[in-house]
Amino acid sequence: MAKIAFILLCHKDPDAIITQAERLTAAGDFMSIHFDARANPEHFLKIKSALGDNPNVTFAKKRIKCGWGEWSLVQATLYAVEAAVNAFPRATHFYMLSGDCMAIKSAEYAHSFLDNRDIDYIESFDYFESDWIKTGFKEERLIYRHFFNERTRKWLFYKSFDFQKKFNITRDIPHDLQIMIGSQWWCLRRQTIEAVLDFTRSRKDVMRFFRTTWIPDETFFQTIVRHLIPEQEIETRTLTFLMFTDYGMPVTFYNDHYDLLLSQNFLFARKISPEAKELKQRLGALYASAGEKFEISNEGRSLFKFLTGRGRIGRRFTQRFWESESSLGRERELMIIVCKKWHVAKRLVEKIRQVTNLPTIEYLFDEEGTALPDLGGIQSNLGKRTRHRRALLRMLFDYYDTNRLVVCLDPNNLDLFEDFFNDRSRTKMLEVECEFTDDYLIGHAKRVGLAGDHTPQETIDKLLPTIRYDVVFESERIRDANFSDHLRMREAASEDENSVTLQSFLRISAEQAREVATTNHLFAD
Repeated sequence: MAKIAFILLCHKDPDAIITQAERLTAAGDFMSIHFDARANPEHFLKIKSALGDNPNVTFAKKRIKCGWGEWSLVQATLYAVEAAVNAFPRATHFYMLSGDCMAIKSAEYAHSFLDNRDIDYIESFDYFESDWIKTGFKEERLIYRHFFNERTRKWLFYKSFDFQKKFNITRDIPHDLQIMIGSQWWCLRRQTIEAVLDFTRSRKDVMRFFRTTWIPDETFFQTIVRHLIPEQEIETRTLTFLMFTDYGMPVTFYNDHYDLLLSQNFLFARKISPEAKELKQRLGALYASAGEKFEISNEGRSLFKFLTGRGRIGRRFTQRFWESESSLGRERELMIIVCKKWHVAKRLVEKIRQVTNLPTIEYLFDEEGTALPDLGGIQSNLGKRTRHRRALLRMLFDYYDTNRLVVCLDPNNLDLFEDFFNDRSRTKMLEVECEFTDDYLIGHAKRVGLAGDHTPQETIDKLLPTIRYDVVFESERIRDANFSDHLRMREAASEDENSVTLQSFLRISAEQAREVATTNHLFAD
C-alpha cells in the first residue's frame, strides 16, 4: 500500500504546522520539514519540541534562508527530500505541500488513488511552446543569470539584467534538456525521487544553470523528471487543487467551500484561509475517516469562472470580493509610515527592508509611479488603487506571502487611515515629524503648482504661512482621530529616542532598531 512522505516548506504559523504534521502522520504517513532559516527561531524551536519525538517526522539536515523566485526554494526542497529518503525507507511517494494546504480526501482514499496507477504526477509543459507564462519574462528567465531577488533587491535585479542585455551576455541552455514548466506542487514515486537526487550529484553543469535561473521552482523538477522518466509514466497534472483569480492571485477557500472541495478530483487543496476554522476542523476529521465515498464532479474551476464572470457583466450572485471579503485578514499587520517629506520616508523604508527583510512599499496611494507588481490591472492607476484599497493590500500581502507589510502614506490621507484602522487586521502608524524650513516649503509650493520660478516674492511671503499651517493641520487631524497604535519619531529627537520608537513599531531587536534610526542623512533635504 502507498505510503506518502510529505515534503513541507514553511516559514510561519508553527501551531498550524504542528497540527498538520500530527494529522498526516497519524494516518501512517511521513513528513519532512524545512522551516525557513529567515523565520522566527522561536517558532522553529516550538515545532522541533512538539514533533521531535514523532518517528514519522524528520527535518531537513540544513536550514537555509528562502526567497521567492530564488534557487533557495529548490535547494530547501532538495534538503527536505534527502532527509525524507534517508529517514523513511518505506515511503513510496513524495508529495510537496505548503503550510496553506489541507487534504480534501481521506487518507484511505489517497493511498488507494496512488496504488491504482504507477505514475508520477507533475505539471510539466514545454517551456517555449506552452502559454503557461502569461506575462513578463520568458526566455529571459533562462538565458540570463539572475543573482538577486527581484522582490527584495529590485534595483540590483534589474540593473544586473539590463547590464547583461546591453552587452549581450547570454548563456546556452544545457543541450540535452527540454526545459519544462509547471506548478511546484508535485507527487513523485520513490524511484523517481532517487533518480532526481542521483542526477543532481552527477550533473553539476545543470545545477549551475538552474542556480541562477529565475523562479526555478517552476522549472527544475518539471524539467529533470521529464528528462529521466518515460512520458507514459507521467501525468501532467498536480494532485493539489488550486485556482487563480483574474488578477493572477491564488483563490482562498473558506468555511462554505467544504462540499465544493470534496467533489474535486484532487487529494489536497491550497490555499485554506487561516480564518476558516470550521473548514480546517472538518477537513482534519475527514483525513482520518474510513469508508468515505466521494462523488467527483470536478466543476470547481468552471463554477468559479462562471460566477466571477457574472460579477464582471453586472449579474452577480453575490458581491464582488473587494466588497464581501474586504478585510485584510485578522492575522495580518499593516504598518503605515506617515511623512510629508516623501524622500525621508523612502529612505526610512529602504533601510527597514534591508535590516528586517520586511516587504515595504512607497507612496502607493499618492504617487502614480510607485513600483508595484502586476496584480491584473488593479494597481495600474491611483484611482483604482484608492477605490479598491483593501483588495489591493490583500493581494500585496498574498504576493509577498507575508502577514506583515510596511507602506508609506502622505498625511493628507485621513480617509484611508480611518478605513484601515477600522479593519479587522492590526494597523499601526508611525508618524515621522520633520522640520520644515522656508526654503523647503517654497520648493514644495513649486512642486505642487502653487508657485513658479517667476512668482513674486510678495506672493511667496503671503503663501508661506498658509502652507506651513496646512502641514501642521494635517498632523493635528491625525492626532485628533485618536488612532490606536499611533507612534511618532521626530527629526528633533535623539537617535536613542527614535530607536525605542522604531523597536516598538516594527517589533524588532534594539540593535536592528538602532541601525534603522541611524540611517545616514535620513532627514536631509
